[in-house]
Amino acid sequence: MSGAQESIETDAAPGLHWPEVRAWVQANADLLTHDRALLEELGLKTTGPNVVEFGRAALTRLETLIERESGARRQIEAVARANFAAQTQTHVAVLDLMESRNHSDLARRLDAAALARFGLAGAAIALEKPGGVPFGWRALEAGAVDGLVGADGLAWLGPNFDGLDLFGGAEDEVRSVALIRMAPWSPARPALCAFGSPEPEGFTPAMGCELVSFLTRVVERMAERWPILN
Repeated sequence: MSGAQESIETDAAPGLHWPEVRAWVQANADLLTHDRALLEELGLKTTGPNVVEFGRAALTRLETLIERESGARRQIEAVARANFAAQTQTHVAVLDLMESRNHSDLARRLDAAALARFGLAGAAIALEKPGGVPFGWRALEAGAVDGLVGADGLAWLGPNFDGLDLFGGAEDEVRSVALIRMAPWSPARPALCAFGSPEPEGFTPAMGCELVSFLTRVVERMAERWPILN
């Protein structure tokens, strides 16, 4: 105990200082070691003459540490399992997208994967005019992609908003969205993939978008297999 602490008088005994208490305990150690009731209250026990075991107090601290570490390990394991499951579902979705026969089938498969594989409300592919827009894709006015994700932006995540209207009959279920820019064909036409979640916190600005960006890149490469017919 520091000197500053030793000089502080106790509230219960204003005239009693720690050095005096310590000296008295040292001089009367037998009274402490034989007072089992007091030792139990302090979380201590005796194992022999003039020996005081601190095992119970140390064990309590050790158990607390183990419980805290076990909780952290369980959280890490849960995150790892969730990531592995998401990766597995992504791989299956990609294989399904690669089976697409045309642009319309590609849009249908993307929407089906969003629902079945990731628990989303839906997914859509949108393409700017002028020019033909495949059946099943959403048509956007010129400049709309820049307006949605920013002139230099690659993605936008956040709450759904009025006027987006990319999810058809599922629009009322969508609470948050992820919009990922893509530019298929050469010369490129501005386009995007839209993913809609039924949860308000399904997509947030602070969230990473690696998974949906990866799916968008797959859609982009698949779309380039076929020409756009006007």
